[in-house]
Amino acid sequence: MNMPLDVRTTQEARPVDTVTDPEPTRPVATALPTPAQLRSDVSVPEYLAAQIARHRQQIRDILNGDDDRLLVVVGPCSIHDEMAALEYGEKLSALADEVSDRMLIVMRAYLEKPRTTVGWKGLLYDPERTGEGNLGDGLVRSRRLLVNLAHLGLPLATEALSPLAMDYLDDLVSWTAIGARTTESQIHRELVSGLPMPTGFKNGTDGSIGVAVNAMKSAAHGHHRLGFNGDGQPAMITTGGNPDTHLVLRGGRGITNYDADSINASAQALEAAGVNSAIMVDCSHDNACKQPERQPDIAREVIAQRRAGNRAVRGLMIESFLEEGRQDDGDELTYGLSITDPCLGWADTENLLRSL
Repeated sequence: MNMPLDVRTTQEARPVDTVTDPEPTRPVATALPTPAQLRSDVSVPEYLAAQIARHRQQIRDILNGDDDRLLVVVGPCSIHDEMAALEYGEKLSALADEVSDRMLIVMRAYLEKPRTTVGWKGLLYDPERTGEGNLGDGLVRSRRLLVNLAHLGLPLATEALSPLAMDYLDDLVSWTAIGARTTESQIHRELVSGLPMPTGFKNGTDGSIGVAVNAMKSAAHGHHRLGFNGDGQPAMITTGGNPDTHLVLRGGRGITNYDADSINASAQALEAAGVNSAIMVDCSHDNACKQPERQPDIAREVIAQRRAGNRAVRGLMIESFLEEGRQDDGDELTYGLSITDPCLGWADTENLLRSL
């Protein structure tokens, strides 16, 4: 009969390794308010909560084909200046009222920025853009900004980058995007399965839609995930699934996918997979080859397809700010000009939306 190996004897017989690992740099933990605390400190009045719920339902109706208006998500690539964002919001709100019979305008209020390597991560993380980071201040300022924008009557959109950040902000958001870098992430699919608003998954960075289709299927199901409750205690979060997801076409490395063939192929793939065939076209990013002035032509081409009978096209996304283009971050900034991706200026944005 074979006897089990004496592990202790084997370990004792090994020579002692005298090499020691260097002392690691330990992360520094800074306490933050809990989601419940911040929601209480920067609260949402009942009438505003009812407005947000109404906006979410209007977006659902458009995505499901029960409302034939066009869904337009438009606004800054990212928000770095709250005053400029509010001025933009005031202009957009007035225009939204004028064209509300033809389109539902949702303002981009993006507070987090995914980075390929390093860089400014958004108002939420580093509101003063010093590189030091200040999430405590960023959370408060971000929530206050969303409340102020919602007071203008606008539905708001953001990109969900950190799942924990949504615990602080999701009650103010009417539509959420999952970016091309995170569409494949299991954590983000589980997050979306518990979000209370419609959510768009962007195609992969290579332009393929397979990861987005899989994400939609995953997010439609319930999940058990690790998270925190409103009081900041670790908890198992049980989600029920989100039926209100859709595809956002944003192009990929060196390719565009807003042409009729690409949109038709995407719609057929969505139908074959048994998920919502509603498509939003991102007129910026790789579709515009990082050239904001191309966005109007892309938008008009997509709307021409819609007018020709392609009912899969339900929405557009446009990056727009007060001034056209972009600038590098620094001490002397031009007011209303993006410090991340280049944007369409307000005058051209207004002309575009009226023409559509």
